[in-house]
Amino acid sequence: MLPSLRTSAGPSLRGRLAALVAVAALAAIAAGLWQLAATTQGLEVRRVEIGNLPLTVYRPRQASAAPAVVIAHGFAGSQQLMQPYATTLARNGYVVVTFDFPGHGRNADPFVSSLMDQEKRLGILLAALRPALDLALSEPGVDGRLALVGHSMAGDVLARFAQAHPDQVSALVLLSPYLSTDTQTAELHNLLLIYGALEPEMLHQQGLKVLAEGADDRPVEPGVTLGSVAEGSGRRLLLAEGVEHIGVLYAGEGLQAAIEWLDQTFDRSGSGFIDARGPWLGLLYLGLLGLAWPLSRLLPVVVERPAGAGLRWRRLLPVAIAPAVMTPLILWKLPTDFLPVLIGDYLALHFAVYGAITALGLWAMRCGPFSSGEARLGVVRLGHYALATAMTAAYFTLAFGLSTDTFVTALLPGVARIWVVIAMLGGTLSYFMADEWLTRGEGAARGGSVLTKVLFLLSLLLAVMLNLNELFFLIIIVPAILVFFVVYGLMSAWVYGRTQHPWVGAVASAIAFAVATAVTFPLVEP
Repeated sequence: MLPSLRTSAGPSLRGRLAALVAVAALAAIAAGLWQLAATTQGLEVRRVEIGNLPLTVYRPRQASAAPAVVIAHGFAGSQQLMQPYATTLARNGYVVVTFDFPGHGRNADPFVSSLMDQEKRLGILLAALRPALDLALSEPGVDGRLALVGHSMAGDVLARFAQAHPDQVSALVLLSPYLSTDTQTAELHNLLLIYGALEPEMLHQQGLKVLAEGADDRPVEPGVTLGSVAEGSGRRLLLAEGVEHIGVLYAGEGLQAAIEWLDQTFDRSGSGFIDARGPWLGLLYLGLLGLAWPLSRLLPVVVERPAGAGLRWRRLLPVAIAPAVMTPLILWKLPTDFLPVLIGDYLALHFAVYGAITALGLWAMRCGPFSSGEARLGVVRLGHYALATAMTAAYFTLAFGLSTDTFVTALLPGVARIWVVIAMLGGTLSYFMADEWLTRGEGAARGGSVLTKVLFLLSLLLAVMLNLNELFFLIIIVPAILVFFVVYGLMSAWVYGRTQHPWVGAVASAIAFAVATAVTFPLVEP
């Protein structure tokens, strides 16, 4: 971001505070990046492509004969999401391969267009799994033994493969797996199930049912190992404390349990290393968030008076509540598969319709940006607006996108997804421009922006209730959207405080959300 166009007589107290915050934020970013980069210390990490299938091999530089472990991600995930398990196992002596399923991450091949089409879904997933297995078993130093680790959606396909090839798979570690009712698990070798303790009880019950299929005389309950790991008949269920469906991937007790399970299976002992990247990711993102405040002070002022609706609570509430109720009802029976992005196309429409209804409410209240009788839009310095928006959008998208794409999950679009980002942007622009205008301005209700974001999330949950079969996986990403709203809401408030125009942060947030949505959800056949 560029220096402010305002001048001052000297460094103010606020300016000195901004400088201190910037230094502290940069230190946090540097420390976080240093520690995250150190997770692969002593490893050889190699990228491989087989057709459109991207794979990554993690192996100790000083490798001896070792089993192979293939790790598969879940729905709307990517191989980056499985890094904590990949680095943990590789640094404990295993040769590890991760990959992107079709339609996910960097894999440009399409995924199934309906999750209810089980036969086609399993066929696509199995077709991608096979090359990963072949690559893992062909790696130098691999002793021919194999274990599988999978999260969520991958649990079903890994269990089916292991059931069909009992001579090839010595152990499975399934993380919060979704298992089809006809998936057979009774004869699986050494099965470890790990769920987040904060996940829905129905998932825990499914895990206990699987556990019971191979039970001996001991009680079927979490933490109890049934059968004999040494003989290949072991099975156990762990509830990782304090985590949910995504957090389970970072739970230290889950990572430790996986190492111990595989070491017992293969009669090995490793270094004991655990990839505890969670706190360092938190420090990195805290630094990126903190840096946004001093950087926002360098933006140019766009209008002299704060622009926005400036509504107090009595007038704000009807405009805020109406789209939350109306949007899921309008979209309930309408076809929403206009983009080759599973579930993401519905989310784009939800943003678009929600924003349109909010804009109509602003018009009805005569407080929209182009309302007659009052120059609510003000005299916009177009050059300043373009500069402020470009700089803000670059920081919102790239600072968080690059770090997330490297250390968490795929968040930067490949060529195949660029036009999807553009299509998604139509919906997110509608929402953020209307919402930011509604909640900003002189005299605006304090906390109004928080209320509108909560109402949007409740609106998504109502949409899921109305169409559970098609939109179930939206429940999984609601926590992620909540985090986005908190982070980008704070940064947008700082940007507005400097530029005095709500559409600077609105456009930047819309771009960041469009990119994240277009990349996160799987591509499907048009």
